[in-house]
Amino acid sequence: MIDIEFETLQALGLTQAIAARAAQLSVPGPDMRLARITESQRDCFTLHDGRSELLARALPRLVQQLQAIAEPLTIGDWVGMQADAHGQAWIVERVQPVTQIARRANDGRRQPLASNVDAALLVMGLDADFNARRMERYIAMVRACDVAPVVVLTKRDIAPDAPARIAEMYGRLPATVPVLPVNALSRQTCAELGPWLHAGQTLVLLGSSGAGKSTLINTLADAGQSTGAVRKGDGRGRHTTTARSLHRCAHGGCIIDTPGLRTFRPDADARTLAASFEDVQSLAQHCRFRDCRHEGEPGCAVLAHVDGDRLDNYKKLMRDAQRGELTALERIELRAKWKAIGKAGSQRAREKKG
Repeated sequence: MIDIEFETLQALGLTQAIAARAAQLSVPGPDMRLARITESQRDCFTLHDGRSELLARALPRLVQQLQAIAEPLTIGDWVGMQADAHGQAWIVERVQPVTQIARRANDGRRQPLASNVDAALLVMGLDADFNARRMERYIAMVRACDVAPVVVLTKRDIAPDAPARIAEMYGRLPATVPVLPVNALSRQTCAELGPWLHAGQTLVLLGSSGAGKSTLINTLADAGQSTGAVRKGDGRGRHTTTARSLHRCAHGGCIIDTPGLRTFRPDADARTLAASFEDVQSLAQHCRFRDCRHEGEPGCAVLAHVDGDRLDNYKKLMRDAQRGELTALERIELRAKWKAIGKAGSQRAREKKG
């Protein structure tokens, strides 16, 4: 069997569920041991086996196997590793992740962001970074991956509109989603996030550049991450974090830091994403008509109780997800359909003028 030192590895986020999956790995030799990917740079990985860090590469066989299923190795993965006769460490097996947060690129490719995550700290500044619609998309993305969302609103101490924006977020999001306004520089933040920082927990920070992720991780894990200023015009920050990395907290638990998100198309179908808007789904059961589209029908319970902008965001997310499920041929047919509709509308307009 693979060598698993549970108590030692628990500080790196090992859980009983992951250990059970690791025990089922095929062991190519007696010296394979369990380790976690704490940083990745192209084809080179930093591993931690609970005692020390080491650099490793993945066997070509494993790389090809994971590429075939669109699940390349990523930060947070647990792996079986061995050292060769020259002391080079090799990743020979990967433990199937319990959870994995991923997104879809604009070309449809799946991009894993972090594996074996229990909760996602969705970081947003209360300054010019604030965007409630974007936060709803973050929540939909992580819930679709069976990861618990925790909204962390930073810069509470310096943002002039902080009270109004905090109230807006509380009023807009379901009560099941924790919302924590914090000063990321304060040690009090450790206590406020304490319920998610115990041993065996793994958190991931997600948010745009300049939201305060590196500042937050410095406070929680004394990570020494570099931080940068935001632009005065639009509040956007520079990418001070350029690679994903895993850090251990003094009070237990691990945090994965990530570069700022530019795009965040969820890796899920429309039905899964719809479930993340639990208030819309629950109220829809009380609409007068079973096929209610929440677009002005009489007796619509959703329109009566859900913020209009939140409902628009929900509909847009559903349209994006449904387009993502189309085949290449179906996309071509859909574009042709709307092109024909546009031409017909232009022709009618010209006839009216004539």
